[in-house]
Amino acid sequence: MASLALDRKQPQMTPMDLSQLRPNVGIVLIARTGQVWLGRRAKTPGPDNWQFPQGGIDAGESDTEAALRELREETGVTSVRVIGRTRDWLGYEFPPEHQGSKVGKGWRGQKQIWFALAFDGEESEIDILSGGHEPEFDAWRWAELDEAADHVIGFKRDVYRQVIAAFRPLVGRVRPQSA
Repeated sequence: MASLALDRKQPQMTPMDLSQLRPNVGIVLIARTGQVWLGRRAKTPGPDNWQFPQGGIDAGESDTEAALRELREETGVTSVRVIGRTRDWLGYEFPPEHQGSKVGKGWRGQKQIWFALAFDGEESEIDILSGGHEPEFDAWRWAELDEAADHVIGFKRDVYRQVIAAFRPLVGRVRPQSA
């Protein structure tokens, strides 16, 4: 795996009580074109309803195992290589108007380890209905990395900006070099 994409001298998130944040992983899936996968959240009004795959870390599961499982459950994708990972947690708190199931379980937000994964498969591998449960996404598309922060729900934007800055150098490692 490549060295970490985040500056080791800088803290990766503003100070907050991590014990109140649900352990989670986020995945930036990078195609050979250098574009990244974005899914449109099912049953979530737009326009800020596009995001990267993400999900909780189950008991006894490593963060890498969680990332690969979540990617498979949410997108059907298994043909990947891990090319980068954040060193520390990146976190966000849910806004007061957010009343999702995680708030009901006592979580104030989520702390995430992010993974950059190179997609080595064919587009036909992508199946957002394959997870065996209610789909997270009702549509998907390839986009430029910098677009992601503009289309995600507002309370996740700061984390997305940090992830984009961290993984921008890795996009070039996946995109074929011109002759």
